Parts: sequence; C-alpha cells; structure tokens
Amino acid sequence: MYCVKQLQEDLYWVGGNDRRLALFESAYPIPQGVSYNAYLLLDEKTVLLDTVDHSVGEQLWENLEHLLEGRSLDYLVVNHMEPDHCAMLQEAVRRWPGLQVVGNAKTMTMIRQFFDLDPATHTMTVKEGDTLATGRHTLTFVMAPMVHWPEAMVTYDVTTKTLFSADAFGSFGAINGNLYADEVEFAQEWLTEARRYYTNIVGKYGNQVQALLKKAAGLEISLLCPLHGPVWRKDIGWFVEKYQRWSSYQPEDRQVMVVYASIYGHLQNAAEILAMRLAERGLQHIAMYDAAVTHPSYLLAEAFRCSHIVLAAPTYNAGLFPAMENFLLELKAHNLQNRTFALLENGTWAPTSGDLMRCLVEGIKGTHVLEPVITVRSALKEDQLPQIDALADALAASLACGAEQGSGCAQPAKRRYVCKLCGYVYEGETLPADFVCPLCKRGADYFELQED
Repeated sequence: MYCVKQLQEDLYWVGGNDRRLALFESAYPIPQGVSYNAYLLLDEKTVLLDTVDHSVGEQLWENLEHLLEGRSLDYLVVNHMEPDHCAMLQEAVRRWPGLQVVGNAKTMTMIRQFFDLDPATHTMTVKEGDTLATGRHTLTFVMAPMVHWPEAMVTYDVTTKTLFSADAFGSFGAINGNLYADEVEFAQEWLTEARRYYTNIVGKYGNQVQALLKKAAGLEISLLCPLHGPVWRKDIGWFVEKYQRWSSYQPEDRQVMVVYASIYGHLQNAAEILAMRLAERGLQHIAMYDAAVTHPSYLLAEAFRCSHIVLAAPTYNAGLFPAMENFLLELKAHNLQNRTFALLENGTWAPTSGDLMRCLVEGIKGTHVLEPVITVRSALKEDQLPQIDALADALAASLACGAEQGSGCAQPAKRRYVCKLCGYVYEGETLPADFVCPLCKRGADYFELQED
C-alpha cells in the first residue's frame, strides 16, 4: 500500500523507512532506523528526485504508481549516486523506457560502474547553473563536489524556492509520521543524530561544505528537502547555522568531554575524580564516555560538539590502548580542528600512552594541550590529588577565558588549492608541480588557489 506525503501543490514525498537495519553503511549504529527520502514533482513533466535503498524499493514503486496514475515518469534527477539513493535507478529505466536520467558528468561515469546501463541513451548531462523547465517549475542544478562524493549536486526549484539538498542537512533516524522538523522536538529528539550523521558521513569535508553553504547563501529557501531525516519548512537558518559551525570545526558548546579507557578500573577512577573536581569548580553538562564500550561514531559527534576533551588511557602492549587509539584516529580522519585537550596516562611499569596521545592530537590543526599531563602508575594515590586539582583548574580557566581554541600552538597560515574537477583541497604554502589529486588523479594544473 502506498505511503506518501504532499509537501506542496505538486510535490510529494515518496520515500520509505528502514527500522531493521542495524548498521548504516555497515559502520554506524542506527537504533532509531533511517529514512530514505525521494521526491516526486507532478508538473507538465513528471520528475523523480532520487530513488531509495533496495530495502524500501517496493514502497517506492507503490508510491509512484499511486501518484502517477498511469502517467509516465519523464525525468529522474540523481543528486547523489550512493546506492542508498540510486539503487532503483536501473529498474526505473526498465519501467519507463523513455525516462531521462539527469546528472552531471561524474554521475554518468558512476552509472556505468554501478549498473549495466549505457547513460548515452537515457541521460541528460548537466553542469553548474543549468536549468530544466518542467512546465510551471524550473529546476536549477548546483554542483556540490565532495559533499560527500565527487559527483554530488543539489537541485533548486526556482518556482517554489525548494532546495533538494542530497546528503546535506540529513539525519539518522526513521520518520515516525511527522515528516517536518517543526512537527517534532528536533533540538531535543533529533539534533544528536543529525550531528552524528554530519560528523561521521560528511565531517571530513568541511571546506567543501563551506563552499556549498556560500552558494546556498545566495538562494531564498522556503523548503529544505534532504535525502535522510525530516524536511525543513521553518527555522531553516537555525539548522544552517549548525552546518556553518560543524563545517568550520568550531565547537557548538564550551563544555568538557571526558573519554577514558580503563582495563581494571583504576584510570576510570582517576577520570571520575577529575570530573567531580570540575563540577566543584562550577562546570556543568560534563559528558563522560568509556571508549571501550561506546561506538566511535558517538564519540566523534561529541568531539565536534565540545570545546575541551579529556583523554585518559592506559599503556597497552607498549602502545596506546586500542579503543583510545581508534578514537583519536577517527578524529584525525574526520579532520576535527580547534580543540583543547587534557591527558591522563596509566602504566604499571613503562607508561607511554601520554606521549602517544599527545603525538596524535598534536597532529590535529588548532590543538592546545593543557598541563599537567598526569601519569598514574597502576592506581591513583593520595599524593596525586593536587595534580588532579591542577588539571581541573587549568580546564576551568581555559573554559572561562573564552580565548580562541588553539592559542598557544599558533601555526603558519596555509593556502588552499582546490581541484576544479572533484573539489579535493590541498593545503600548503605551495602546490607541488608534480602533485596528483588522490581522488580524480588529475595533475596540478587542475588546481586553483582558493581565495579567502
């Protein structure tokens, strides 16, 4: 049976929800499920904006059959070629042989890779600023490379000021009847999953998100339609501001996050005492996590939210405890920047975890490491409590001063060179003449200096 939602006079949500999937992309827990959004425009020409994942494919066909009422589907706009949004593309072409698939040049390359389908016979290739008139509506296409794949683009309906934003402005979580963000308590019930979605899926590509936000700033948006999560018709600026902050790697909250790993509980005890000392100094909303039992996707999202991060980990096999090492590698892989860290290490005979953690976090741009770094040998002792107090004082003072993150570790400004083909960003004083883009394999002549 069909399950659709009318959004505007001739625009409908025709997606579906999956509440059975345990891991999104086989990597991220989704205890509240996930939605796969697709949109149908019924004009003189009919337009489907993206398809859905295989898991809800039958729901898509029932929705389309109900709304089309025997009409053909004229266009399928592919904003993003990831299989959770394009899995039904080939079947759509089979059902409507005259269907034109609309995408950019990189989209067409990926169609050949994913499907046994010749794009030359079924496609319309578009570039930045191209338009498609469907009758009453005019669609404009805006390229968004590396948000978060190189072929990504967004579609803007000039007539109704609707932005179909692909994977931008999405969220984990299935839709529970209330499709609009203003129909739910988004800040309380959805924001944590929206943040976790952004930081893990898109977080690495802050420069590219910033570029898209600059383009979007020139558009009047009355309806924001992402490929996952609720649709926005009110307070759009509030959510856009979150993306501005996340993509510029500025913390949402000046708060402390304590992440510890503890084999026998001794370092957990030290972390608990530190948290209590912080509370005694007036700090509120302290977030505390055991890295050994908390999925890294949650830790990463909290690291994007908080300004100060306490790391407490034991030495393990002469190295860093694996759960903590994995977390810190996730921070680097997702390009987190501008944070203040405090460190606690443990080791019964040869503690090295403090130096290893420092080495990893100092590779993060805009890092400031507070002193003292506390070394626990097996278990915290009474005579080390002054060190805990000193570190609590340093954290409280850093939070109170309001200084920019990263002060005390100033780094020379780097130039940004952007690949004109795929959007990859190289940072450095100069771009080497023999540099090859790791994404599209183009040479240095494809890069241009990004002006501030």
